[in-house]
Amino acid sequence: MKQLYIKQKVFSLSGKFTVKDEQEKDVYYVEGSFMQIPKTFSILNTTRDEVALITKKVFSFLPKFFVEVNGREVLTIKKELSFFKARYTIDSAGIEVHGNWWDMDFQVFQHGELVGKVSKEWFTWGDSYKVQILNEEMEAIMIALVVAIDCVKADDAAASSAATT
Repeated sequence: MKQLYIKQKVFSLSGKFTVKDEQEKDVYYVEGSFMQIPKTFSILNTTRDEVALITKKVFSFLPKFFVEVNGREVLTIKKELSFFKARYTIDSAGIEVHGNWWDMDFQVFQHGELVGKVSKEWFTWGDSYKVQILNEEMEAIMIALVVAIDCVKADDAAASSAATT
């Protein structure tokens, strides 16, 4: 089992942060587009090769995010029409998320087999997540999934604050 940690920098306008291993060495770099349409997040490995890309669909009635890993689309996160509480679904071939992914406490299954777990680290400055990877072939997908869900949450929070002002 491999453990990785994602800690976003608080107040980072550019959306740049790193994914570290247990020895606190950088394993992945996440770079968000700033003031660019469509909004994207690239996940790069240590040699700066892109291993995953998250893109927010523009001109969509409800928010929708596409996640590509190694050049192929692996999942889509989309907001469902709901009147009381924000509700999102994750569409993917063979990948299921069980638990409370809105609070970043969930397990990821591929074809019924547990491949990873995500939990939010409390009492830290900024959002910090522990990602346990049980199947190393799913490592890039797990990192992309956590970043994509966090991106969806940030987008939803921004939309909520804009609606109340």
